[in-house]
Amino acid sequence: MGIHLDLTNARWRKSSYSGNTGGDCVEVAHLEPGIAVRDSKNPAHGTLALSPEAFAVFVGYVSAR
Repeated sequence: MGIHLDLTNARWRKSSYSGNTGGDCVEVAHLEPGIAVRDSKNPAHGTLALSPEAFAVFVGYVSAR
């Protein structure tokens, strides 16, 4: 079970920690009813769709690393 997000009008943004040097970056788009995440270097490769609660857990996990 998961959520489906319509990404047609998604407004993607990179993290403020991302630079212009081609490093490892992700982009996020805030949509209803959730949040989409993708690789900024290869946006056509796929998108991870998360509920706001799951995104908070994801960010907490990544931040702890």
